[in-house]
Amino acid sequence: MSGRALQTLIALILAGLWGAGLGFAHWRGNVWFIDSVEATMTDLRTLVRGTAKPPELMTIVAIDDEVVRDEGSYPLSRATLARIIDTVTRFEPKAIAIDLLLVDPRAKDDDEALARSLSRSASVIAAAAVYSGGKQWTAAEGDGPLGRVPNAERFLWPLKAFSDVAAVGVVNVVTDRTGTPRFIPLLFRAGDRVEASFSLRVATVAVGEDPAIAPDRLSLGRRWIRTDIGHILPLAFYGPRGTIRTISAATVLDGQLDRSVIQDRIVVIGATATGAGDVFPTPFDPVLPGVEVMATAIAHLMTGDGIVRDHYVRLADAGFAVLLPVALVGLLAWRRSAIGLAAIVGMVLIWLVVNMTAFSHHIWLSAALPMTAAAPPAILFGAAQLWSGRNRAQYFATQSELLQRVQAQGLGKWLAKHSDFLLEPVRGDAAVIFIDLSGFTGLSETLGPNATRELLKTFHALVDEEVTRCGGIVTSFMGDGAMILFGLPEPATDDAFNAARCCVGLSSRTNNWLVSLPASTASRLGFKIGAHHGTIVASRLGGEGHQHIAATGDTVNVASRLMEIAADQDAEVAVSDKMLQVAGGDCELFKSGALRGPVETQIRGRSGSLAIWLWQSADAAVDQAP
Repeated sequence: MSGRALQTLIALILAGLWGAGLGFAHWRGNVWFIDSVEATMTDLRTLVRGTAKPPELMTIVAIDDEVVRDEGSYPLSRATLARIIDTVTRFEPKAIAIDLLLVDPRAKDDDEALARSLSRSASVIAAAAVYSGGKQWTAAEGDGPLGRVPNAERFLWPLKAFSDVAAVGVVNVVTDRTGTPRFIPLLFRAGDRVEASFSLRVATVAVGEDPAIAPDRLSLGRRWIRTDIGHILPLAFYGPRGTIRTISAATVLDGQLDRSVIQDRIVVIGATATGAGDVFPTPFDPVLPGVEVMATAIAHLMTGDGIVRDHYVRLADAGFAVLLPVALVGLLAWRRSAIGLAAIVGMVLIWLVVNMTAFSHHIWLSAALPMTAAAPPAILFGAAQLWSGRNRAQYFATQSELLQRVQAQGLGKWLAKHSDFLLEPVRGDAAVIFIDLSGFTGLSETLGPNATRELLKTFHALVDEEVTRCGGIVTSFMGDGAMILFGLPEPATDDAFNAARCCVGLSSRTNNWLVSLPASTASRLGFKIGAHHGTIVASRLGGEGHQHIAATGDTVNVASRLMEIAADQDAEVAVSDKMLQVAGGDCELFKSGALRGPVETQIRGRSGSLAIWLWQSADAAVDQAP
């Protein structure tokens, strides 16, 4: 397995473990730290979903500003409340729910009147759970059947005169950090005492039978209602205030009540008056009255139209928390390109569509959990990939720079653009030059390795500079010599002309270099150059790890042998007649130094003779003159 594949595998495993850890904590109900994000995402999804039609079986009788104005004070007197209940009772509702805390005694006659009114109807009144520190909801304790139901300090119970004639339910709600109600607890406890919620008690009275409560659901009548951890019911609001049918208590007191909005319906009586204080922010309304929150929960229990989040939904959330980060890391590893980015965006969009579709069908899949699970691994792995890519880019830049040093600059750039260059042998015309130092082998035995290296380094540098200046390439340095080509990567009509100029330039620069050396070194060194023009076969040779450009053929052999002719004839350059003909009479070999020939010469290892010319720089020609 390659290093990159191993890194990707490790990243996938870590992303999966991270997601699995978060998913397990969510399944257990222990990811409170992302609740604020989930709350925001839930509000957005609720707004996208839009308002929904509430069930017809709910009616709210609002103690609003009108009835408070008529009454002259708030809270209403209990005699007035008794009149409202009596009037509603005459129209035969399924149940009457009074979302008011009746905990303090008032005028005796008024309390007795209210107690009589409650006894004549199927009514439910409110109690409250009191928690330490004033919190509405505290951490659960234990794992038993009621272990996830938080333990209150005590219950704030209505007067006994009222609780003796009416059912009682606890009205507390679970809100998020913004104060938005998210859940209705169906059960409450204070020590060993367990009480039902207000909404559950109302639904029970309306149905006429007690519920069967299981860890993740309850049955009410013939309907099973799925609940979340700790026997809590998620809330899905229908719309802004007034979405659930609401009539003013003033209408009831004035005798203008329409029987159709009461009969066989659940009537919830509660305060909506300005300053009553029982209001909550929701996605649709910043001040939704608490009575509508209670009515919403009762409607969910009666019709099952609420949003579902139970342990099966949480298990699906855990699955997404594992799959999404693994998928994103896998896509990041697969392609770091526009296609890979499009695939990642597509994956996220698919998940968003699935999530929103489920929410629209009353399934509350978590949005924050998969985001929290996916973002850190994707960001960290993406950053690691960028860092790795930067290092690899630096590596390849270094390799490219080294390639430019090993190969001629033009050839290196050509190979970078044409990776298949010379994968198959290419036959074509080229000018070939060989240059070699005379006496170097004997000299190196006395100089030592460091001095020899410095000498060669300087010689190779001047050859490379001159060849590059003239437009050729050095295909190889062979110890104290070099092979030079004019005709790669592409042949040109002036290859021979440039090669002739290069011969003169190499001779001049090498002479100057030798003069700059210590006399004891320079006296033992010389050089010779051979040049020929003709057909060569160029190809790339070597294995997968290293390849080099090679040129073969008779032209190469002749150019190499011409160095021997130059040495034998005390010339600096031996050039074939063919090359001079192709270079033309304006080439540098004709314009400078001393050129003599042509001379028919036998070339070692080759049948027949070859017409060659011998060239000497002007200074060397003067030194050799008789």
